[in-house]
Amino acid sequence: MLTSLVSYIQERSSSPLSEADLSLLEEAFIPKKLRKRQFLLQEGEVCKYIAFIVKGATRQYTVDEKGLEHVLNLCIENWWTSDRESFHKETPSIYNIDAWEETELLLLPKANGYYERVNAITAFTEMRIKLDDNQHMAAQKRLNMSKNYTADYRYEELTKLYPEFLQRFPQHLIASYLGITKETLSRIRHQSTKK
Repeated sequence: MLTSLVSYIQERSSSPLSEADLSLLEEAFIPKKLRKRQFLLQEGEVCKYIAFIVKGATRQYTVDEKGLEHVLNLCIENWWTSDRESFHKETPSIYNIDAWEETELLLLPKANGYYERVNAITAFTEMRIKLDDNQHMAAQKRLNMSKNYTADYRYEELTKLYPEFLQRFPQHLIASYLGITKETLSRIRHQSTKK
């Protein structure tokens, strides 16, 4: 499982990983398998891990007072998932993260100083900075699209950026991720097949 993570770091860093770095990664990251619908994190828990997805898919969501789920993130292989606010501030999470498919993860715990030690690896830090920048830009774009663009446009952008989502996640999760109803998504998909 570590091979995927090592490749991911090396692809996003100009610094090499030493043997000592590889040993630390192997020591620090904990392999974890989740069944479909099994939780990695539940609302009210403190997030203790940052997770790298080796195989499978997860969703991060909240549940409102009416029991409706609101999807914040959908994640697949070679993506990271966690509640970073809960992880860093050690406060209860407002999110749930569960596996949408059988999922294999590598968990980086905050406990025992592993997070700080791994962050001291130059290649990991370079990768993390790129990841943080990319995530910030994607969050800005998504917020802008939700405020200023039609549901049709948001769906079209999703199909361009993440076409695999359409095969991996059901319509109701895609609709929630886009901030639209299932009925609106169904209409958009129906119209797009006519084009």
